Amino acid sequence: MCSAYYLQKTGWQVTVIDANDLSDNCSYGNAGMIVPSHFTPLASPGIITQGIKWMFDSKSPFYIKPSFSWDLLKWVITFIRHSNNKNAEHAAPYLRDLSLFSSALYQGLSQEPGFDFALERKGILMYFKTEKSAEEELHLAEKARSLGLDAEPLSKKQIQVLEPDTELDVLGAVHYHCDGHLYPNNLMKQLINSIKENGGEIHATTNVVKIETDQGKIKSIHSTTEKIEGDMYVVAGGCWLPKLSKMAGVNIPLMPGKGYSITQKNPAVKLNIPAILTEARVAITPMNGFMRFGGTMEIASVNNRININRVRGIIDSIPNYFPGMTQELPAVKDIWYGFRPCSPDGMPYIGFSKKVKNMIIAGGHSMMGLGLGPATGRLVADLANEAPLPLKIDAFNPERFS
Repeated sequence: MCSAYYLQKTGWQVTVIDANDLSDNCSYGNAGMIVPSHFTPLASPGIITQGIKWMFDSKSPFYIKPSFSWDLLKWVITFIRHSNNKNAEHAAPYLRDLSLFSSALYQGLSQEPGFDFALERKGILMYFKTEKSAEEELHLAEKARSLGLDAEPLSKKQIQVLEPDTELDVLGAVHYHCDGHLYPNNLMKQLINSIKENGGEIHATTNVVKIETDQGKIKSIHSTTEKIEGDMYVVAGGCWLPKLSKMAGVNIPLMPGKGYSITQKNPAVKLNIPAILTEARVAITPMNGFMRFGGTMEIASVNNRININRVRGIIDSIPNYFPGMTQELPAVKDIWYGFRPCSPDGMPYIGFSKKVKNMIIAGGHSMMGLGLGPATGRLVADLANEAPLPLKIDAFNPERFS
């Protein structure tokens, strides 16, 4: 949607094709966080050791489901190879710049007519309970400051001033003043409305069945209902990116990472500032009068099964940090889930395909799709217009694993 929005703003006639009805895609149910603080990619030091421990806990926040899948095996091998300091150090400035650019674009977008998505710039508190996590988070805060980000370590007493109505059971937190949050449900509806009102076409519940190429270019897209021709093609299909790009002869390694969220409509206890519970890997966001709790990363093929134990893991972690805050296990119909598109090195794919000259790839943003959406959309528009880019994107090369 951001790609369509910024292309449209620069004079392109846009047509969006999506297999779903655009009412409940992955960007609707997430934590709504804009996080320059998240400059460490998913493939990072320590994740493999921790991941092996979590494999034996049905409530754990990270899980790779074993299966007889060659794509999964290749993804896991590449993920392991990149889970090191070298990858994390290389990724940090790229992810920081992309996220800061996106944050600035969100500020501008919030001032545009027809947009009101409850954008707030209160930062995010990274809570920790153990000495080990405290050491890790304080080291990360030091790294963040070296990258020019505003990160402030806080004691429990200092946090209590910011959250006077919430009982705390923590050692402390790091307050990332550089972060923000919004209400994604409003944002998505407003992007869709803007695209339609400015002459864009949206073909929802429409599957792409064939991409026709000729002499290194896409000639047309064949859907279940029609043939669509254009000058430029942007493949931004989330977890379906590999399937779509393969139709054009381009291999993009990516696996879905299922996450869950629960939205509390009338919270008895409400946080002032969004929180991430570092040991539990759970995010809590006050948004638009609600409270949203989200977490887990379950690497597996796309499926509609709800793992109730992982949802219970999210809920059980909350009172460990906030004793007065409780959330009952909701009915299955009230549990939201979506699929994050995860690249094996934790970096997004943004750029032209070298193999197919008029195809731009935009995806693989893992847990930061909403936060990085505007920056990615603007970069897509600049690439399509052959305009100077506002930041370096060589690390996001879509064919870096080819």
